[in-house]
Amino acid sequence: MNLRMSTPSDPTLAPGEARCPGPSTADIIGPEADHPPAALTEQSYQFLGDKDLPFSRYTSKGFFDAEIDKLWSRTWQWACREEHLPRPGDWFVYDVGPYSAMLIRTQDHSIRAFVNSCPHRGMQFFDAGTCGSGKQFFRCPFHGMSWNLDGSLREIPCRWDFPHIKDEAFGLTALPCETWEGFVFINFDPHAGSLNDYLGVLPRHFDQFAYPLRDRYVWLHMKKTLPGNWKMCMEGFLEAYHVLATHPEGLRTAGDANAQYDFWGDHVNRFVHTVGYPSPHLPKQLTEEELFASLGHDPQSLPAGKGARQAHADLQREAMGRQLGVDLSMVSNSQMLDSIEYYLFPNACFFPGIGIPLIYRFRPIDVDHCIHEILMLRPNPADGSTPPPKEVIELDMDTSYKTVPAFAATGLAHVLDQDTENFFRQRAGMKAARKQGQTLGNYQEARIRHVHQTLDKYLNS
Repeated sequence: MNLRMSTPSDPTLAPGEARCPGPSTADIIGPEADHPPAALTEQSYQFLGDKDLPFSRYTSKGFFDAEIDKLWSRTWQWACREEHLPRPGDWFVYDVGPYSAMLIRTQDHSIRAFVNSCPHRGMQFFDAGTCGSGKQFFRCPFHGMSWNLDGSLREIPCRWDFPHIKDEAFGLTALPCETWEGFVFINFDPHAGSLNDYLGVLPRHFDQFAYPLRDRYVWLHMKKTLPGNWKMCMEGFLEAYHVLATHPEGLRTAGDANAQYDFWGDHVNRFVHTVGYPSPHLPKQLTEEELFASLGHDPQSLPAGKGARQAHADLQREAMGRQLGVDLSMVSNSQMLDSIEYYLFPNACFFPGIGIPLIYRFRPIDVDHCIHEILMLRPNPADGSTPPPKEVIELDMDTSYKTVPAFAATGLAHVLDQDTENFFRQRAGMKAARKQGQTLGNYQEARIRHVHQTLDKYLNS
């Protein structure tokens, strides 16, 4: 390991000011000739404290129950993509904890959301996690009462027995429902503020990226059960500090400790983690030819005067553009190569990149298990069509991501297997610990602390 990386931080620096020796993400991306979006080099970090986070936040049933009651019932959550509901009568169910929403494409082509519960006796209209098409109205399978797609009452069998019902007061319970970048969001709080306010900086930033998410389609969708609390598992994807020990094979091509961490307001944080640039952990600096070879190319083919990262980005633009049938010539090196992850509280991660086009979502099952969903998006074909979203591939805790050929072909399956394997031990270790909590880095793990500070605002309100 580079000895500089083991040297204690300068004691004259204020807490949170210490950074990795060597160039920052902005230093790497900013000078590139392809004019990266200003959003990528915008910085927004502040020291959030250094107290330990109690393990009970991950292991306590009481804490978990409080989250269900005060967090999941009051936050904006991505439920599906617009292309999951292409035609009037198409429906989709989104569930988290005890809460269940049914989304419907209405006859006027708008998308609405309702509580998945019959006003009569509470029967669910649809089973959890289901979707379908062709609905002309909602009909309760228990007694046959029905409602129009706009939620208004349609029919009550034996209406003579319900003189006390007023039609206008017996509609389905509507939920706030809005869209952003092709994602359909719902909120189980009927008094929720606007989605746009909740998104904060995201619309401004994502408008700067080529091939916005709204112009992409779902070409892979996986759902995996993970062995850990939803926060514990999600936080494993919020920092690059673990690359050194968990993904050491990536050190020659990933600037892990150089990653930039930012947060805006309560609901949004981000990292920008460079790819095609070596880790500062390496004991000696790679030559450009060595780096180019580590990126999978013949080092002798590196064009004279061109850096390995630039040459790799150029080759990726050409190869992926040809594969996808789109023009990637205007995509910046960073958007083409880097791991750029924006987190939206409480459970979603959006990557605007082309080479790493991931979308994550985490949902609790119980205090010790969660669901991790991974979507991969590709730019729509040049003809402007939007291919239908792929069916969900479900994996249990012991099934490798490598069993999904399309995902294995991206090279990411091995990385995700390494990440998820950690959770078995981390969950067990949290429960075995005599130390009361986890001790976080001030910078590289600041996003985790940001999540918990926002979580506390919901739990304490």
